[in-house]
Amino acid sequence: MSESHYEDKEKATTADVYVADAERSPDQAIATRFGSRFGPILARLFASGVEARGIERVPEDRRETKNAWNNVTQYRSVNTVLTTIPIGVLGQYVFALTFSHVVATILCFGFLGATATAFVATLGPKTGLRTMIITRYSSGYVGCTLYSILNIITQLGFATTAVILGGQTLASVSSHGVPLVVGIIIIGICCLIPCFVGYNMVHIYERYAWMVTFFIMCCLWGLGGKAGFDVNAQESMEKTGRALAGDVLSFGAIVFGSFSGWAPVAADYNVRLPADTSSLRVFTLTWFGLYIPICFTSILGAALVTITDPAYIAAFGPDGSTGGLIAQVLSPWGAGGRFLLVLLAFSCIANNIPNTYSAALSIQALGRPLAAVPRFLWVVFIFLVYTIAGVAGREHFSAILSNFLSILSYWTAFFILIVAEEHFIFRRRNGRLGGYNLADWDNPSKLAPGYAGILAGCFGVVGAIVGMSQVWYTGPVGEKAGADLGFELAAAFAGVMYPPLRWLEISVMGDEV
Repeated sequence: MSESHYEDKEKATTADVYVADAERSPDQAIATRFGSRFGPILARLFASGVEARGIERVPEDRRETKNAWNNVTQYRSVNTVLTTIPIGVLGQYVFALTFSHVVATILCFGFLGATATAFVATLGPKTGLRTMIITRYSSGYVGCTLYSILNIITQLGFATTAVILGGQTLASVSSHGVPLVVGIIIIGICCLIPCFVGYNMVHIYERYAWMVTFFIMCCLWGLGGKAGFDVNAQESMEKTGRALAGDVLSFGAIVFGSFSGWAPVAADYNVRLPADTSSLRVFTLTWFGLYIPICFTSILGAALVTITDPAYIAAFGPDGSTGGLIAQVLSPWGAGGRFLLVLLAFSCIANNIPNTYSAALSIQALGRPLAAVPRFLWVVFIFLVYTIAGVAGREHFSAILSNFLSILSYWTAFFILIVAEEHFIFRRRNGRLGGYNLADWDNPSKLAPGYAGILAGCFGVVGAIVGMSQVWYTGPVGEKAGADLGFELAAAFAGVMYPPLRWLEISVMGDEV
């Protein structure tokens, strides 16, 4: 018995040394790991500016970034982009809601989604950990693996829609524009470059990219208004009563997903801020950085669909080509409009950078064997996957986007709630656990076993299934309500079950988890 205990202690000590070395100097740790043949190549690559750090925790004395404004306000560029416009388009194209109802739904459900994401962002400076690693404190190693898989799928879904829309827009520049497949590949490659380099280049690019796209969005508002917005265009097609409420709730799930979809990556970009950075400051900057740009651009999309000029309707087409519609809006400016359209197509890069970067981190979070592979190699892999997926699904953009954003809201709803309950109930200063044992972020024996988190997540899945309403499946509650209530029930089921399950887990397993 004592011999076994000694061996376990030795293993834990070795693991602690391994993790500590990786935290302090990930570039040296990775270069050494790959031996004399590839080690020097990697060392030169890291010396040139490519980020070596992957999911390793950033210790307090390595937090070189001081400006929370520059770090957090990247969301201006991430969301003031072409990719956000179709969210508003879906409200009328898929659900036939009037402009006023689309706007009200975006503002209300966006408030909830932005609040959830902004909370997760505050955990980055507090812990120095990437978002998926934080889930180990509520759902254990296995739960972290499950969430990481969901997050990889999420980021690949976002990335696929981004490259398709960017490619569509490039293809719409003129009758002899680039083929759609080529446009998708071009956008994908441009997204790859800053993500390959890493954290610093991501922040530099995102700090300034919004300026150009904000100007173009204002031009679209002006040109669209000149073409003639008809805010009552959908009035004859909009449902009434219970059916209308169902459409609003279903569209609201899409809106919530577009905001909360950033929650699984929100802490990734704050890990180099000092641990004493004001949580209120991080929360506020993140909230406004999400809420204002997404509302501004998605409401623009809703407004553009109200233009009833036959040329604009034809440009949008029966398949809902947002890129074609925007090309028509800019067409009065001739070559100048086509130039702006090209710039707008490349705005998808700003939106797609976090998807690519964080998906690579989520692959590393699946376990130590995958974490041993340098982050930038996983970035290349992610790029190949979403580019191929974009080429394959290029003719079904609206269907991919609407189904994807709805399903996305299901798991992010219970993921956010479980992390929040762990933080505010069990990890608060005077709570049962009194904080996070940050030094043990990669030590399974000193983290939560994960039974409570995984089981509560399963309840969340059950809630999503009974409440969802999709073309391919409608749950009993969703069918009775005539609406998609998946994310609301997912959050409710998981939120109610997690605290008692976690309390029981701690009582049985001990206070060190």
